[in-house]
Amino acid sequence: MLSSANFHSSLASFHLFFRHQPLHSSSALCFCSALNDDYDPSDGLQPHPRKHNYKPTSLPQTPLSPEDKVRILELSLVTKRTPQFPGSIFVQSPGDADVASSLPPLNTLFRDKPDLAEDDVDEDMLMRAIEIRRNVTAEIFKQALMKKGKFGIRYATNLVTSLAEFIDYVMIEAADMKRLPEFSHTSFNLRAKTVIQESEVVQLIRWLKHNSQSYIRIGKLISMTKGNLKSIRLLADWLNRVRVKGEFLGSVMLRAGDNVFERSQEELDEIVEYLESKGVRSEWMGYVISRCPGLLCCSMEELRTRVAFYVDMGMNDHDFGTMVFDCPKALGFLTLEEMTQKVNYLKEFGLNNEEVGKLLAFKPELMCCSIEERWKPLVKYLYYLGISRMGMRKILVVKPMVFCIDLESNIVQKVRFFQDLGIRDEAIGKMLVKFPPLLTYSLLKKIRPVVIFLMTKAGVTQRDITKVIALSPELLGCSISKKLEVNMKYFLSLGISIRQLGAMIADFPMLLRYNIDVLRPKYQCLRRTMVRPLLDVIEFPRFFSYSLEGRIIPRHKILVENRINFKLHHMLASTDEEFRRKVEAAVDRRVRFESSVKARAFSVSLLSKGGEVVPPDSESPDCSIIKTESSCSGSEASISPSLTESTI
Repeated sequence: MLSSANFHSSLASFHLFFRHQPLHSSSALCFCSALNDDYDPSDGLQPHPRKHNYKPTSLPQTPLSPEDKVRILELSLVTKRTPQFPGSIFVQSPGDADVASSLPPLNTLFRDKPDLAEDDVDEDMLMRAIEIRRNVTAEIFKQALMKKGKFGIRYATNLVTSLAEFIDYVMIEAADMKRLPEFSHTSFNLRAKTVIQESEVVQLIRWLKHNSQSYIRIGKLISMTKGNLKSIRLLADWLNRVRVKGEFLGSVMLRAGDNVFERSQEELDEIVEYLESKGVRSEWMGYVISRCPGLLCCSMEELRTRVAFYVDMGMNDHDFGTMVFDCPKALGFLTLEEMTQKVNYLKEFGLNNEEVGKLLAFKPELMCCSIEERWKPLVKYLYYLGISRMGMRKILVVKPMVFCIDLESNIVQKVRFFQDLGIRDEAIGKMLVKFPPLLTYSLLKKIRPVVIFLMTKAGVTQRDITKVIALSPELLGCSISKKLEVNMKYFLSLGISIRQLGAMIADFPMLLRYNIDVLRPKYQCLRRTMVRPLLDVIEFPRFFSYSLEGRIIPRHKILVENRINFKLHHMLASTDEEFRRKVEAAVDRRVRFESSVKARAFSVSLLSKGGEVVPPDSESPDCSIIKTESSCSGSEASISPSLTESTI
């Protein structure tokens, strides 16, 4: 047990030791614990209680072993120590007397705890130390952005929060620089600043911000490079060479994938040259890469397989090039398995391999649609409208865009509108098969305004509107200002009333779809050449649908040559064979009528010369008597001998 003098001498030496040679907090704690182990409270001297960094007195204190005391003493006598601060990661340095002794004996401070608790405490202290270093690195990087990059504090703070991975990279590189001789005596802050300066990250951030990149996108780009910041500049320069616009540079580099920064420019040039050899023009390349950056991460073998998938369906270079330009995702977005499944599903509509190829060349967006979420619900809905598989095939071939639009928000809303007008489901199905583009028109901007126009300005009644739409759904695709209103004003200028025009449209809805240049010559021929009244065209509005040179004028000449006349319906609404038979029958009736008229006139003349007149069928008996008397009032010598001879 130590005496009071010995105890005071120990405290004095301990005080001098702290003044000339600072210890680790853990080393000082262990050292004080060693002194307290030899102190006897019965000597009457009470040590000053410690105010901080001491173990609770409630916990049982375990004395240190002689080996630990020797190691602590050797550690305290080292002339050159590694600088430390609370929470820092201890790094061994060549100046330590014993490399193993540089590690604080934390395990001796917690001998009373089980092994599992020891691991938890060590891991917790390590994570706290790393977090402190990370915060210090983030603050250093923020100051560099504000001083060298001239960024505001708010922008710098937001940018640092999005660069967590780069902050860790700087922290690790700064810690690793401690092993270099020229940085072995420098502080961590200096080493971190050196890493930031050598990486030229501040200049890169300034350049990216100049190219309209947000701080979130800048953070993602820098994190994707994994420290190789020069690859961003190299890739951006290459994208500029292939005509990618500056506003899309950040988006392309982000969506291309992580390994795009690891690819050489020779590999990227090989991809571009191969696509150009398959029909993709060089001036299209920037647009294609902007729409589908994933092509830059494909290997040449995979790219050749994808191109062969479409070429085997009969696509030539021109079709393939335009397909890639219209929808680059059809080439580089889907997996080969998904592409095969969609092509097989399209073949179920009765299309062969070449027809599917032509369909995809015309509308490659089909490859971007989901089978389960878009195609199958649409097919089921069309089936309930009474559309057969052949009808669906026609819709797919004529307007494949129908299979790309949303079912609930587009098609269902339009079908319900037609149902509300009174059109039956079967008629709606026939309308869609007859005119598939109807499903692609806007309900609020196209279909509904046309219906309102027909009912309010064109004279179509509410009873006839369903008939008009069902017979001619193409009418719903016409422009009101450029087509429907112009034709309506023309017919009104001819003297046709609104009510008569509505009846004409109900009888022939396509009347409003013809151009004025087609209607005017036919109407002039009707009134001037054929000399027909306006009522004829009101009764038969389909007159405007027939060819002027091919049917109207030739048949009118035939009627004039044979001295017969037909109504417009009988004149035009028949085939050439039927029209020939009608003309022959009419000519035969005309000849028989003329012969009968001549015979009657001849008989009347004979009877009048013989003193006997036969009254015609249309005259009354009284009139015939008067005529007989007047005819007999003449002398008998009035009868010529030639007539008598001819009569005999």
